[in-house]
Amino acid sequence: MNIVLGAGLTGLTAAHALTQAAQPVVVIEKSDKTGGLARTIRHHEFLFDLGGHRFMTDEAEIAGLMQKLLGDELLTVPRKSQIYMGGKFIDYPLRPFNAMCHMGFTATAAILTDFWSQKVKELLFPTHITNLEEWVVKQFGRAMFDLYFKDYSEKVWGVDCRQISSEWVAARINGLSLWQAVKNSVTGMGKKKYKTLTDSFIYPRRGIGRIAERLEEETGKLNPILTSMELQTVHHKHDMITSVEVIDNHGRRLTIKGDHFISTIPLTTLVRSFKPLLPIAVRQAALQMSYRDLVVVTLMVDKERLTDLTWMYLPGKDMPFGRLHEPKNWSAQMAPPDKTHVVVEYFCSKDDAIWRMDSQELADHTIQGLEKINLLHKDDVMDSCVVRVPNAYPVFTTEYQKTLQIITGSLKRFKNLDLAGRTGAFSYFNMDQAMASGLAAAKKVIAAGSADKTEQVSYAVNY
Repeated sequence: MNIVLGAGLTGLTAAHALTQAAQPVVVIEKSDKTGGLARTIRHHEFLFDLGGHRFMTDEAEIAGLMQKLLGDELLTVPRKSQIYMGGKFIDYPLRPFNAMCHMGFTATAAILTDFWSQKVKELLFPTHITNLEEWVVKQFGRAMFDLYFKDYSEKVWGVDCRQISSEWVAARINGLSLWQAVKNSVTGMGKKKYKTLTDSFIYPRRGIGRIAERLEEETGKLNPILTSMELQTVHHKHDMITSVEVIDNHGRRLTIKGDHFISTIPLTTLVRSFKPLLPIAVRQAALQMSYRDLVVVTLMVDKERLTDLTWMYLPGKDMPFGRLHEPKNWSAQMAPPDKTHVVVEYFCSKDDAIWRMDSQELADHTIQGLEKINLLHKDDVMDSCVVRVPNAYPVFTTEYQKTLQIITGSLKRFKNLDLAGRTGAFSYFNMDQAMASGLAAAKKVIAAGSADKTEQVSYAVNY
């Protein structure tokens, strides 16, 4: 028996691959819905994702899986993004003419001059890069860092830029520099090389959650996906995990035995669930790791459309939220023909005022912010929906690699455990990479032949 902890895209992809290989599997999910952060919410006639999730991949196997699952449900969506700074909307990725029109020739020239000065300085006096601030200054210059990256990054992650690892941002932006961004905006060359610059992406007609829904449908034909089940204990003996104990939303405890376990749940949750306990150094390391939480506020608006954008970024500290998108610009089927809605993301932690704020107060707070930038008028807002998402993103501090190595080094002794996915492996994965991670974990199980193909899916229930 194979056990998959977590029914986000990583866990569902792993479970789907095991199912296709005729391997028995049980999926355990804490939430009452599958999909994790990549799910689509229905609110009356409106559909919206938990933040805008574009899908792109260079992985042929993942592209083939997407085509098999969704086929003609997939759309190609043109990308159009802007940054709201200093009361003005600036295209992103940067376009020189647009930037000069909105920022002024003097400010634009100062940014470019600062960029080249930094390049010369780096050539003469090379520096060792360890944090986000140093990386961005090297790639974009100090002026650009102060103008945009500093406030936006600290809004997203909740810590000073000098405490954020340079490794994740280097992978996320994939070696892009200010000069490369400007050059590509003029020539159009290199956009395939740099995903950050791509002009389009694929997207399911009825929301990104359709990926998880289709994986769930195919897996659920043969194997159970247990939702509303919270992990309580991971039992182990002789460097092998023997079973997991979960509790459902009625307080009933279930013990599920397994031969192989794939964990995609937050690494911190997994570590503290082990019984017998893991070494104290491992538990202390887990306490040093954290995840960023997310509050999504969606406003339903009595207008056909508000913008023509796929994203808008709001780095300024005067704006409480960091990013927004209008789902109808991704797919017309996300809202009624004569209505639209805007999805606003607040990056926060559970002890923040935003997380604890009443839902109606949050909606009013959001309306006030959007009125400030003249995006809508409060009288046009028909309804609202607030969704709180815990453990949305791993926080990659400058010390995270050392801490992660302590944890993964200890967990490697469990021969029948694999970590996968963004939260499970504490790695910054895009959706396609998360799915590939789940697929790789499943292939490892299949290759090892760790599960008896003739074994029937079963589990013991203890009250």
